[in-house]
Amino acid sequence: MRRNIELKQHIKGYIDLIRPFTLLAPVIVSTCIMIASFFHTGKTDDIFLVWIKIILPASFSLALLNGASNALNQLTDVETDKISKPYRPIIKGLISVSEAKIISIVLYLSSFCLAISVGFIFTVFILLITLFTVTYSLQPKLKNRLFLNQIWVAVPRGLLGILASWSVFGNPLEPLPLSIALIATFFLIGGSSTKDILDSDADKKTGVHTIVNTFGAKKAALISLPFMFFPFVAIPLLINSGLLNESLWLLTFLAIPGFFVFRLMFEEKRSRFFENTPAWALMYMTYFVFAFGFSTLTVLSSIVTY
Repeated sequence: MRRNIELKQHIKGYIDLIRPFTLLAPVIVSTCIMIASFFHTGKTDDIFLVWIKIILPASFSLALLNGASNALNQLTDVETDKISKPYRPIIKGLISVSEAKIISIVLYLSSFCLAISVGFIFTVFILLITLFTVTYSLQPKLKNRLFLNQIWVAVPRGLLGILASWSVFGNPLEPLPLSIALIATFFLIGGSSTKDILDSDADKKTGVHTIVNTFGAKKAALISLPFMFFPFVAIPLLINSGLLNESLWLLTFLAIPGFFVFRLMFEEKRSRFFENTPAWALMYMTYFVFAFGFSTLTVLSSIVTY
């Protein structure tokens, strides 16, 4: 009985190490972008077969890469987590640092193997994302560098993640995917500061410089607001300039939840349902809606056009 309990706790430790909720972002966002790319480029293949053979492996590759990054981040953040997140598996002794290293390496390798099965360009993007995640947690450990830490979170999850997903069926350097990827990147530059609110004191004690522990939560919210609000407000301008399709004007309304993320940043409390703040949860939800909305509108526009 005791051995079964220990085994269950060990398995739970593995699950908590990769933080399953955060894996939803690459799965949902990448799937939405790939579907949009498939229809936008006028592919006529059986969508069910494409889903099984290409979309699932590609989305799982990005999810495993995110899980590997989460594991790497936790095993390099032990001192910080001892202060602000004592419930995490390494701190609780559910798994060791050595086990976390092995899990991270296995997940990185698994992500690469799946990427290779998808295609060359997709694999190149996976390698670029990996470079950002490794240099964020390891030397030069850009997580510690003010402003750069937000960019190092936003670029792989926004710009590179979206372009990788689009490259599965289309040209990632076309104006449409580039514009959408840049909107996402700017939003995430501001939104990524929400994850630092609860870690403010612990980050400061361990040498991590964020806009939250440097300027305070309220000033950090004001700094983040333009990044979370104006990219969506700029969508009509991008449509008028021919960079985005007219059908995407509805995404402008995402400036509203972007503003509410800013307001929630003033509430420095943990969410009842997630391990971070309500602002962090709303930021993720807004990103999900952005990807789903873009995919739906692009698919509908493509169907009407063809």
